[in-house]
Amino acid sequence: MYDKFQKYLTQQIEEIKISGTYKNERILVSPQFSEIKINTGKEVLNFCANNYLGLANNKELVKAATKCLEERAYGMASVRFICGTSDLHKELETKIAHFFGTEDSILYAACFDANGGVFEPLLTEDDAIISDALNHASIIDGVRLCKAQRFRYANADMKDLEKQLQDAQSCRFRLVVTDGVFSMDGNVAPMQEILTLAAKYDAMVMVDESHSAGVVGKTGRGVTELHNCRGKVEIITGTLGKAFGGAIGGFTTGKKEIIEMLRQRSRPYLFSNSIPPMVAAAGIRMFEMMDETNQLQDKLHANTDYFISKMKAAGFDIKPTQSAICAVMLYDATLAGKFADKLLEEGIYVIGFSYPVVPKDQARIRVQLSAAHETEQLDKAIHAFIKVGKELNILK
Repeated sequence: MYDKFQKYLTQQIEEIKISGTYKNERILVSPQFSEIKINTGKEVLNFCANNYLGLANNKELVKAATKCLEERAYGMASVRFICGTSDLHKELETKIAHFFGTEDSILYAACFDANGGVFEPLLTEDDAIISDALNHASIIDGVRLCKAQRFRYANADMKDLEKQLQDAQSCRFRLVVTDGVFSMDGNVAPMQEILTLAAKYDAMVMVDESHSAGVVGKTGRGVTELHNCRGKVEIITGTLGKAFGGAIGGFTTGKKEIIEMLRQRSRPYLFSNSIPPMVAAAGIRMFEMMDETNQLQDKLHANTDYFISKMKAAGFDIKPTQSAICAVMLYDATLAGKFADKLLEEGIYVIGFSYPVVPKDQARIRVQLSAAHETEQLDKAIHAFIKVGKELNILK
């Protein structure tokens, strides 16, 4: 049988390559930072990591993890409810709840697991999930695992959301689900309007803060801070793998009864090892740093404003954004891949995104800014974009 299946897969892979959407992985041989070294020996400026605050190789976090590794060893070797919970996990969960202004938190191996494990324990076929059309794949997969009725509204379209809420009125419980920042476009969910509609139609709200926590809002508390609605959302999910140190681990935080039910019924929590103690220790130190200073958020916001204004002035088509994500629209998949390859030759590491990661004919280069970037590095990237843009007839 595999001979036939192998032939089928080979044909599918070749079609992906012909379409220009084949994804090659570049190999890093240095710590994650604003400047990195790839296995060819080339040193490049990194503009495609989720390392928004530059904490992936922060000395304070490395110190906390190293100390914990020496004291608590490597791993817990168990799921939480058997013998895999440490005091560090509990302390980190408390720090997360404090940061977001919520009642309780639960840790997962990744936010994909948090989103995959949140719906099924809470909702049944009598209930409704109303989901933004551009929500992350992990939310989509989590919804698929749940028997609740599914409704979808166009991205950040409040008229469509209201219609879907009206259509879902016969359901027992209703949950509106949205990304905080939509990772491919960089736009922010209109949380105040969502909460207003949720109150009008008697619904709860869940927001995934993976690309917004640490990034948006004056102190990086995410979209609930940006829209002045901290504590008003029933469920927040997020990750430690982006702005919060770039390692591993996800979480759900929110109303205490919801978190308690997830501890009892959420399958990714019940059947996956707890995160390593050293990751928890670094996470605790990271949240302490968030309380001590707002320096990194301030620098990130300044870098983002600077880069986007210069790119727009150069003539690039930039998606509207309130985050640290700058989508440079090229529309053609092959062109996006070629543009990214040429930028790498100029010492700028970015990735061209195309279908199925983004819709067809919506290919782009996603630039992700970081507090680790210095102004001269931003200028180098801008100049490289302009040079390649002229070579490929994107700019006149």
